Amino acid sequence: MEKYENIEMVGEGSYGLVMKCKHRETGQIVAIKKFLETEEDLQVRKMAFREIRLLKKLRHENLVNMIEAFRRRKRLYLVFEYLDHTILDELEENENGLDWEKSRRYIYQILRGLDFCHNHRIMHRDVKPENVLVSPNGVIKLCDFGFARYVTNDSCTDYVATRWYRAPELLVGDSRYGREIDVWAAGCIYAEMVTGQPLFPGDSDVDQLHRITKVLGPLHGKQLANDSAKSILLLGHAENKIAALPRTTIVTFLSLFPTWSSMAIDFLAQCLRIDPVLRPKCLTLLQHPFFSHDGFADRFLTELQRLVAKESAMNLLGSKRIETSNICRNSIGRTRRANVLIQIPRVSCR
Repeated sequence: MEKYENIEMVGEGSYGLVMKCKHRETGQIVAIKKFLETEEDLQVRKMAFREIRLLKKLRHENLVNMIEAFRRRKRLYLVFEYLDHTILDELEENENGLDWEKSRRYIYQILRGLDFCHNHRIMHRDVKPENVLVSPNGVIKLCDFGFARYVTNDSCTDYVATRWYRAPELLVGDSRYGREIDVWAAGCIYAEMVTGQPLFPGDSDVDQLHRITKVLGPLHGKQLANDSAKSILLLGHAENKIAALPRTTIVTFLSLFPTWSSMAIDFLAQCLRIDPVLRPKCLTLLQHPFFSHDGFADRFLTELQRLVAKESAMNLLGSKRIETSNICRNSIGRTRRANVLIQIPRVSCR
């Protein structure tokens, strides 16, 4: 820590805290995640090493950059580029939502970042507005990889992702999920950016499923047949409310968003396919007519390259990355809000 000057603490949580600091030699402003004493807490140690391991592989302009990681006095420290603005902040400043063009630029970059993660067999597992950083030039960077993990054939923890952005397969307790959960969350974020309101603001898992099926129709067979303990409990009490929902009560996207273009509605509908098997990959969504029909994708990619180059030139450390110290490989769990790397939910019920 000797080479960094502490400016202020900007967040704290059960696994440590986040500090805004300045590099003493270069003057670069960074965010440093300081873990608890990882030697004594094996769970914190495991989460920290896992996040470091993942972040070392994730070098992309739409992902937050980990500059270095080191250990001092039994504590792990992760150093990130500092950004103090998120999509959540933008939504709080614009209660009626963001404009169409800005929303499209943001969701396009979110999908680019997720596509890079997914191509490296990594799922984020906690995509939400407060985990999407926005640079002053409008460059999007996904952050908070405390819940991220590799895609495997093994069972995964089902209680991930904030409720309002949680895919149906997570809500019914399916432990064999994949990258599709990130696609679902991205769709929810897009709808929220345009309207200014969460698409499915459930106050419980049962209510969340009810809101989803009211718009998208019944769960598919595998979801209804899930025999995990949570699924049995959940659907056992909610089958009349969820599984048997009459088709006449289904609300369509067309009625929810009458001013949207047909391409925007189809894009959202593809992100929010109830059956995860039918949910497109990020690369497929990036090629959707919603992005290509007016030349947006080609035009914006050129502009994005310019913006990224401009920001790199302004960054005193540039894209130079300090090699991680000889410690394992991954981060501090979840820290609390402060408009940097990790954010707390907007309300506690999510």
